[in-house]
Amino acid sequence: MLIAKPAGWGERVTQGLGDPTFLLMSVTLPPIIADWFDTRGWRVRRHQMEMLAAARQGDHALLVAPTGAGKTLAGFLPTLVDLIEHPAQGLHTLYVSPLKALAVDVRRNLLTPIEEMGLPIQVETRTGDTPSDRKARQRARPPHILLTTPESLSLLLSYPDAHLMFAHLRTVIVDEVHAFATQKRGDLLNLSMARLQTINPDLRRVALSATVADVDAYRAWLAPDGDIGAVTPVLGEEGADPHVAILIPEGRVPWSGHSGRYAAAQVMAEIQSRGTTLVFCNTRGLAELIFQDLWSVNDANLPIGIHHGSLSIEARRKVESAMAAGKLRALVATASLDLGVDWGNVDCVIQMGAPKGSSRLLQRIGRANHRLDLASKAILIPGNRFEYLEARAALDAVEAGERDADDFRPGSLDVLAQHVMGLACAGPFRAEDLLKEVQSATPYSALTTEAFDHVLHFIEGGGYALRAYDRFKRLTKEQDGTWRVSHPRFVQQHRLNAGIIVDQPALAVRFANGRKLGTVEEGFAAQLRPGDSFFFSGMALEVVRMDTSDLTVRATSKQARVPSWGGSRMAMSTRLADRVRHFLAEPQEWPRFPQDVREWLEMQQARSALPQPGQLLIETFPHEGRHYLVCYSFEGWNAHQSLGMLLTRRMDAQGLMPLGFVANDYALAVYGLKPITDPKSLFSADILDHEFIDWVEQSSLLKRAFRDVAVISGLIERQHPGKRKTGRQVTFSTDLIYDVLRKYQPDHLLIKAAWADARARMTDVGRLGDLIDRAATTMLHITLDRVSPLAVPVLILIGREQVAQQAAEDALLMEAEALVNEAMRAD
Repeated sequence: MLIAKPAGWGERVTQGLGDPTFLLMSVTLPPIIADWFDTRGWRVRRHQMEMLAAARQGDHALLVAPTGAGKTLAGFLPTLVDLIEHPAQGLHTLYVSPLKALAVDVRRNLLTPIEEMGLPIQVETRTGDTPSDRKARQRARPPHILLTTPESLSLLLSYPDAHLMFAHLRTVIVDEVHAFATQKRGDLLNLSMARLQTINPDLRRVALSATVADVDAYRAWLAPDGDIGAVTPVLGEEGADPHVAILIPEGRVPWSGHSGRYAAAQVMAEIQSRGTTLVFCNTRGLAELIFQDLWSVNDANLPIGIHHGSLSIEARRKVESAMAAGKLRALVATASLDLGVDWGNVDCVIQMGAPKGSSRLLQRIGRANHRLDLASKAILIPGNRFEYLEARAALDAVEAGERDADDFRPGSLDVLAQHVMGLACAGPFRAEDLLKEVQSATPYSALTTEAFDHVLHFIEGGGYALRAYDRFKRLTKEQDGTWRVSHPRFVQQHRLNAGIIVDQPALAVRFANGRKLGTVEEGFAAQLRPGDSFFFSGMALEVVRMDTSDLTVRATSKQARVPSWGGSRMAMSTRLADRVRHFLAEPQEWPRFPQDVREWLEMQQARSALPQPGQLLIETFPHEGRHYLVCYSFEGWNAHQSLGMLLTRRMDAQGLMPLGFVANDYALAVYGLKPITDPKSLFSADILDHEFIDWVEQSSLLKRAFRDVAVISGLIERQHPGKRKTGRQVTFSTDLIYDVLRKYQPDHLLIKAAWADARARMTDVGRLGDLIDRAATTMLHITLDRVSPLAVPVLILIGREQVAQQAAEDALLMEAEALVNEAMRAD
C-alpha cells in the first residue's frame, strides 16, 4: 500500500454509492469514515462491510480475499468504528503478523487514514526491535492498537500484569494466517489466543489471508475449542485476472538447472521496459547469484537492490525504504517479501525458477500493482524442461482457482513446554485449569492428561535422566497443588530465550569497521580461509579473518562463491505434482508446449514410457560403465534425497556396489557397478521400518532436530544476560544431552519430539511413504539399452553438486551435450 493513497482500501466509484453492497445487512459506517471514502471517490467493498457486520454480531471471522482487496482495512474497520462510537482507553485490538516488516508497514499505512480523519487512536508496534523503555511503557499504558508477532505476544503474556494489559482487549487480528497456522509459530499463537480468551471470554478472533485452500480447516484452527460454527467465513470480491507469461529464451527450454540464470539478459530487458520489478528467487543463495547476473548485464546502470532474511536489519530496512520511495527499478528477493511490504508501484513480478506451489505463486503475483481492479503482471522463468511443465501446471492451477493443500498436525510438545513456562512466569497455576485452557487451542484439542503431565514434569526437572541437575528444575509443585517457577533466575532465562525460530549455527558477516552485513552458516564459513571470496549482500567479499562469532570481510573484485543456507529447498506441492503427471500422460496437452518440450516427450514415449497418474515409472540402463536406476516420482527434492540414502544402503546390502545418487524435484537416479534387475526388492515397504530408522539414528538428522526442540522447549538457553552463545556452543550442549537421553531415557519427551520433527520436516517422510506405497502396486519397470530422454535432466546433475571451475564447467557442458544426443537419438 502507498501512504498517499492506500491501494485496495477502497475502490473508485463507478456505479455510485447506491450500490446495494454498500448497505450490506443495513450496516452503516460512522459519518466520519463514510465522508473519508467519499472525498476520495472510493466505495467500501462488500467483504469489508461483511467483516463489520460480523463484528456487530460479536462473531469471529475469517477473511479470504486476493491481494489488493483491502484485507487490512477489512480487519481494522470494526476497530475504527468501535473506537469512534465508543471511545475508550487501553488496548482494544491486537494485530499479529508473521513478519516484523509487515507490522511496521501496516502501522505506517494505518496511521494515514487515522490522521486524515483526525481520530484520537494510538497505533504502535512491538517486536524484537522495539526499544526496552517503550516495551515497559506499553505494558503500563498500552495504545489502542498494538501490532506485534507471535513471539512478542507470548512474551507479553509472561508478565504478571498481563491480565491488566489484556483485560479489555476486544479483538485479535491474525494477518497472513496461512503463513504459520500449520507450523510451530501457529501452535504458539493459538496457545496465546487461548490465554487471551481466558482473560477476556468476549474476545473476538479475526484472521486474514489471500491464499487459503481449505476455509473450514482454518475456521477450526481460529475458533476457540475448534468450534467451526463460531467463525463467519467472508470471501473477498474477485479482482482482475492476472496476466502471467512463461519466458522461453530464443524458443528453447534448457535441459538442466533450476534457477533460470540463463535468462539474465531477457530479465534485464524486462526491468528496463518497466517502472519497478520484483524478481523472486526460491533460495537466498540463488538471490545472490541472480543479483550478480543482472548487474553484469545492467548496461544502463539502473538501481537494483537485494533482500533476503540473512541480511542485517539495517540493510533490509534501507532497501525497503528505497523501494517504497520509488528509488529502485528492481529488487531481487526471496520469501522474505512473500508477505512483506505492499508497494503499489510494482509493475511486474518475475519468478526465477519454478514456483513450487500455486498458492506461493499467487502470493507473489499479488505483490504487483496491489490493486484489485488492475491485472497483476508476472513472468515465470523455468530452469529446465520439467520446470516448464511445473510452471505451466502452476499457471493452470491459478486460472482454475486451485490452492495448495495445508497439512494441519497436532501441536508440538516443545512449543507447549515453552508456553507453559511463560505462563508460570506470569504467576502460579493449577494443572487442571491450564490443561482445559490448552485443550481449547485447536492444535492441542486431543492432548491427553498423561501427555500434559509429561510436559509439566519435564519442566519440573528435565526428565528422569536429568533430574540430578538443578539448572533443569524450572518448576515446583506446591503442597496446595499449584505450580510456580522455582527461582526468579528462570523467569529471566525464559524471557531471554523464548521464541520458535531457531537460528542455525551462523557467523555474522562484518566489515573491519564493525558494520554488519548479515549472517552465513557456520558450515559454509568453516570452508573459508583468509583470502577466499564469496557473494553476499549483492557484493563480492574477501575474507580477512574469522573467529567464533564473526567473519570479517572486505570488498573485492575476485572470483566469488555463493554462501549456502540450510533448509532452503522447497518441494513442489502435491497438487502441482499431480498436474505435471497428467501432462505426461495426456498427449492432447502437448500442442501448447514449446516445440523442444514436445519433441522431448514424444521421444520418451517412443523409446520408453511416460508414467500414468498414480504410476511409478522405473527405468534401468547402462551408461559409460555404470548401471543406473531412475525413479520418476515427483515427490520433491527432500523426499528423493532421503530415498536415495535408503536405496544405496539397500543396494550395498544386496551386493550391487552403489556409487552414489542424484536427485531433483521430479526424479531420483541411483547408480552403481552392477545392473539392477529387481527394483521392487529395493522399494519394499519395510524400508521405512528398518533402513529408515537405522539411517536417521546414525545420521545427524535426529541430533539437528533435537537441537531445535531442546532450544524451543527451554531446556537449553541460547542467551545469558549480556552474552549470547554461539551456534557451535548450543550444538555442543544439545549433543551432550542428546547422547545422555538416548542412553538412559530413550522415551524422553524431547527425543519423541525430535523424531516427529525429523520425520515430518527434514525428510518429507509422508511423501516418501506415499512413494513406497505406490511402488508396491503400480511400479512400471522399463529396461533400456541407453539413457532415456526423461532421465537427461537428472543425470546432468551428476558432477554439478560442487561449484565448478571454468575448465570443469566446460567439460560438464560437453558431457551434457553428448548425453542429450544419445538420449534423443531415434534408433
